[in-house]
Amino acid sequence: MNNLSKRIDNIPADIIAKIAKIDELKGQWIAGARLSPQVLGRLKKSVLITSTGASTRIEGAKLSDEDIERLMRGISIQKFTNRDKQEVQGYYELLENVFNTWKHLKFNEGSIKHFHQELLKYVEKDKKHRGEYKKSENKVHMIDEAGQSIGILFNTTPAFLTPGKMKDLIEWTQKALEEEKYHPLLIIGNFLVEFLKIHPFTDGNGRLSRLLTNLLLLQANYLYMPYISHEKLTEDNKPDYYVALRRSQKTIDTKKENISDWLSFFLDIILKQSQMAVELLSKENIEKILSEKQLIIWRYIEEIKETSTGDITKNTGIARPTVKQALEVLLKLKKIERVGLGRGARYKKTLL
Repeated sequence: MNNLSKRIDNIPADIIAKIAKIDELKGQWIAGARLSPQVLGRLKKSVLITSTGASTRIEGAKLSDEDIERLMRGISIQKFTNRDKQEVQGYYELLENVFNTWKHLKFNEGSIKHFHQELLKYVEKDKKHRGEYKKSENKVHMIDEAGQSIGILFNTTPAFLTPGKMKDLIEWTQKALEEEKYHPLLIIGNFLVEFLKIHPFTDGNGRLSRLLTNLLLLQANYLYMPYISHEKLTEDNKPDYYVALRRSQKTIDTKKENISDWLSFFLDIILKQSQMAVELLSKENIEKILSEKQLIIWRYIEEIKETSTGDITKNTGIARPTVKQALEVLLKLKKIERVGLGRGARYKKTLL
């Protein structure tokens, strides 16, 4: 257990700098206060599909985001195998649960095994080992775009050592997060690289690691996780993901353990995720966070120097109550300003 701490005792300056940038952006993420529940709900639904698609494709599934959206709507897709569809449904439902109930979920061995069981609950071939640590050896393979193995990434922890290794890892992670001696991003990154090195389950380890990433980061107060997909960013940088893992994994259990390559990759993904989260509120992305009618009203105000609720209703054909709701959303987003009060209130575009 002492080795787990030693790895993050002396972290290079560039990694510390990345953490500082991430936390600066974290401070700017105020969507929870500024966006309506409806807007956040739409963003979350989109990310559920994107993350499910990316995380399962990293492991060789072939469903596109459009296929997954159709599947979640109950539309049958005949061209894909049952296994692909079963894996997608398990990931989608479990990720949705994490997004909705993360405040009430515990991080412990029982919850990790339960997550694994839920992840694979629709996959018939995995029925015998759902929620149970591996009983035989497994290896980590690099998967190409066709879903085929192109080589072994690294050997994993032997099956007979897995329960003890997992117990140590979980206890260390719990204690480290509680004591706050190390930054939570270092603790989470360290947990992930060790978890993937152990590879405790027969199948589903990569997907489970990404679900646990969402849970741990949400519980560490990185609250933009449901609105920008880190799984998609990992998929887009899959070669770097494999290289970073391999370089760091090779040093584990040697005299000179060094997980800087992995931490650097992991933090690059979270940094990009946090940058994209903040950018969600920019003018360029306004279309992504407004409903169709809100967008019509926003565009109308952009064209008019100053306007009123009645004027907007008359010129857009949108009902007055809907116009009022849209104006409140745009005010919260600081996209418009209110001039005056009551019935005489007028609205204009915010000058940035």
